[in-house]
Amino acid sequence: MAVEVGSLAPDFTMPTDGGGTVTLSSLKGRPVVLYFYPKDDTTGCTAEACGFGEALPHFETVDATIIGVSKDSVASHDKFKKKYSLPFTLASDADTTVCEEYGVWVEKNMYGRTYFGIERATFLIDQDGRVAQVWRKVKVPGHVDAVLAAVKGL
Repeated sequence: MAVEVGSLAPDFTMPTDGGGTVTLSSLKGRPVVLYFYPKDDTTGCTAEACGFGEALPHFETVDATIIGVSKDSVASHDKFKKKYSLPFTLASDADTTVCEEYGVWVEKNMYGRTYFGIERATFLIDQDGRVAQVWRKVKVPGHVDAVLAAVKGL
C-alpha cells in the first residue's frame, strides 16, 4: 500500500546513526523531509545526501527536519555520515518494515536480474503529521531544490 498525499504518515521508530533512535510522531509540529535511498556511499545516494546536507541551513529556516532512510546498518550510516560530514539523521530500516509501509520496497530490474530494493523517494510530512507531497523514482539533480520549495510553501 502506497502512502498518498493527504494521508497520515505512518509512524515509526528506527535506530539512527550515533546509536540513537528517531520516532516520527515525536517530530509533530514541524515539517519532516523523509527521504529513502538505496545504499550508503554510492554515487547517486552520496550526491543526494550531500545536496540535503548543503541545503540544511535553508531547511532550518523553516524548522524542517531531514531524515535519510536506507536498509544499511547503523555502523554503515556512521561511516557514511562521517565521510561526507552529513549534518542530519540517517535511520536504519534493516528489516524494510518502514520501507514497505511507505511503498518504497519494490521489485527492481537491472541487467536482466530481478530483485527487491529501495525506490528513491521523498515524503514531505507537514506539521500535523500528514503527507503534504510525495516524490517517487527521484532523479537526484534538482531534487533538493524542489523539496525545499515545497517545504517553504507549507
